[in-house]
Amino acid sequence: MFAQILTLLVDVVAGFLVFLLLARFHFQWLRVPFRNPLGEFVIATTNWIVRPARRVIPALAGLDLASGLVAWLVQALALWTLYSLRGWEPGSALGSAIAALSALALVDLLRYSLYILIFAVLVQVVLSWVNPHSPVAYIFDAVTRPFLRPIRRLVPPIANFDLSPLVLLVLLQVLLIPVWHLRTAVEGML
Repeated sequence: MFAQILTLLVDVVAGFLVFLLLARFHFQWLRVPFRNPLGEFVIATTNWIVRPARRVIPALAGLDLASGLVAWLVQALALWTLYSLRGWEPGSALGSAIAALSALALVDLLRYSLYILIFAVLVQVVLSWVNPHSPVAYIFDAVTRPFLRPIRRLVPPIANFDLSPLVLLVLLQVLLIPVWHLRTAVEGML
């Protein structure tokens, strides 16, 4: 029972932190402004770990490598903890176990990034119906616009209905399938 509680707590806390760090990474990569309630929340909840990491890890070509690498390290540490709580021991192959957990954490970051984009598309669609002038609507538009723009060139609006978010959601779900199989394959190396 104690292991289950600890597993839940590690999974929730680490997952929340990883999603926030990835959101920060993607916001900077996509040039989403942070001067809004959501951006300020992301900054306030991740500054304690990103600012010290930036002293060691510089940005590269506009990418916030500190946020990305810290998200990867937190995910790898969470996976190590979760597997250890289930009784997993790396044994004599510590190097290969670390490599497999690192690769698994990287695949998880890709999967979580797709989840973030799915969430952004869904929120943007709902806001466009309910309150298109919401203060956070432009944030979700800035996150999804680079992915919707090429689809909108191929799928024009039909009777003033923009079907590009639906097409993007289907494509993202299709992408999640090989990512999940890749995760299963990497997990099999443990």
